[in-house]
Amino acid sequence: MQLSWSNHSSIPWRRFMAIVVGAVVVVTPLGCAYRGVGMVASAAAYTSPKPASLLFSSDTLTMPGPASKAVTYNRELAPIGAAMTVAVTPSSEGVTRAEFAVSGLLPNRGYAVHAHTKACGATADAAGPHFQNRIDPAATPQAPSSNPEYANPSNEIWLDVRTDATGAGTSRTTVPFVLTDRAPGSIVVHEAMQTATDPGQAGKAGARLACLTLAGR
Repeated sequence: MQLSWSNHSSIPWRRFMAIVVGAVVVVTPLGCAYRGVGMVASAAAYTSPKPASLLFSSDTLTMPGPASKAVTYNRELAPIGAAMTVAVTPSSEGVTRAEFAVSGLLPNRGYAVHAHTKACGATADAAGPHFQNRIDPAATPQAPSSNPEYANPSNEIWLDVRTDATGAGTSRTTVPFVLTDRAPGSIVVHEAMQTATDPGQAGKAGARLACLTLAGR
């Protein structure tokens, strides 16, 4: 697993979008879509019983509403109009690559960011807990997983980002698993500047500031 973050100046927004478009162009001929179309590539390349899927979403933050795909729960730290884009791309190598880009957030600030199990909703807790490849059997809705054996950047999708002087930033990660029909429903931006990793605190990142629903969820 490789996790990194960088500011917007080192990875320009246009370059990120070009990478995303390229990923879509490459994956689509292989028959990969979030709904309906199965992959032509050999199933032997994947460890899951169903094909992996490409997830993509891009939108600007609004207040929660029935048609809102990107929402803010804290307009001070995640202003209305801030833009978020994410691409989660499966690989025949048995890994999944994810890239996240933001603009319009607070400048020179870290934000903890993770994939969650459900789509965004009217309240911050609607997105459910962190998406885990191996689900922590001890976790409950009242006590989400904080065991570093499960709450870690290899078993979850962490995209912690740091913004530059303009409030823009990009982060990326590669995780050692592929997605099946059980896939994340959203990307959630948290108040903490970085995700905690200590036992009993692993995965914690403070209040949920904003949420982006992933395609097809």
